[in-house]
Amino acid sequence: MLKVENISVRLGKFELRDVSFEADPGGYFVLLGMSGAGKSVVLQVVGGLIRPDGGRVILGGRDITHQKIQKRGVGLVFQDSTLFPHMSVYGNIAYPLVSAGMVSKEVLRRVGQLAEITRVGHLLKRSPRNLSGGEQQRVALARALAPEPELLLLDEPLSSLDVQLRSDLRALLREINGSGQTIIHVTHDYEEAAMLAGRIGVIENGTVVQTGTPAEVFLNPGSEFVARFVGIRNIFCGALGGDTGTLRNFIAGGIRFTLLSDEPAGEGFVVVRAEDIVISVSKPSTSAVNNFLGMVKSVQPARIGTEVMVDIGMELGALVSEESVASLRLVPEKKVWVSLKASAIKYIRR
Repeated sequence: MLKVENISVRLGKFELRDVSFEADPGGYFVLLGMSGAGKSVVLQVVGGLIRPDGGRVILGGRDITHQKIQKRGVGLVFQDSTLFPHMSVYGNIAYPLVSAGMVSKEVLRRVGQLAEITRVGHLLKRSPRNLSGGEQQRVALARALAPEPELLLLDEPLSSLDVQLRSDLRALLREINGSGQTIIHVTHDYEEAAMLAGRIGVIENGTVVQTGTPAEVFLNPGSEFVARFVGIRNIFCGALGGDTGTLRNFIAGGIRFTLLSDEPAGEGFVVVRAEDIVISVSKPSTSAVNNFLGMVKSVQPARIGTEVMVDIGMELGALVSEESVASLRLVPEKKVWVSLKASAIKYIRR
């Protein structure tokens, strides 16, 4: 198990503050954040490239906070593969094994094993200069895995690749993790995090602000920043009323939403996933307690389905299928009803 406990680092004007999280053995933990949030600094602290000003890094029960890189039992892969240009692919993968004094026969066996896992066996005699970006990252992965590290650290390993190469490398990373390899992966791409992570930590301005499974983070963001960062469009600031019971009123921009909450009355914001909004051309007769008459503002293709923006006094973005757009004849300026259940609205207190 990896435990990062209250790590603090000051680098010029930037500061990491009390960063803590855990990764289970064999787990896939993704540290997700915007550029400049500090995620790569955290990775370099764990890898031994940066010494923290405070806190500890515990790996498998060992305090490795101040150990040398070579003694930590970690492998590191960067956004750019950083392969040795004067060595062949074979030489690059073999390098950490030869440096550790492994006999030639065992080096040959281990390189062959890794080449098969990462599917670079046909490239062993090639120079890194003659490899594609995806091939270089596969070789970098093989080299990082060569000494059988307890922990594999990945710093934005997919960001410089095209769509197909990213997909192929994601599949490879899932295979490597499935074999029992513990992985810590930093990225700014929440979709990448959702596809790979068993657990996610979201970092903002040098501080981890939320951790959990992908479902916990993406379906129940703990702050306005997390909600916006993971792509939730419908976020409305307002005030929760002091109603009795768990069925409560929230007023935002003159619009009243009914939701489930046991939080005290006060200011905050509500989050509504676009997938939870239902559009109809007549007033709904469902159990949904939030029903609003509005007008379609725009209909735009989305990555999955179609995004329909509806003005109900404020704009709500709904995600619907292409079939629904056609059957409901959704076009700008058409009047429609939107509805959502009380349970589909998440309130977050300020």
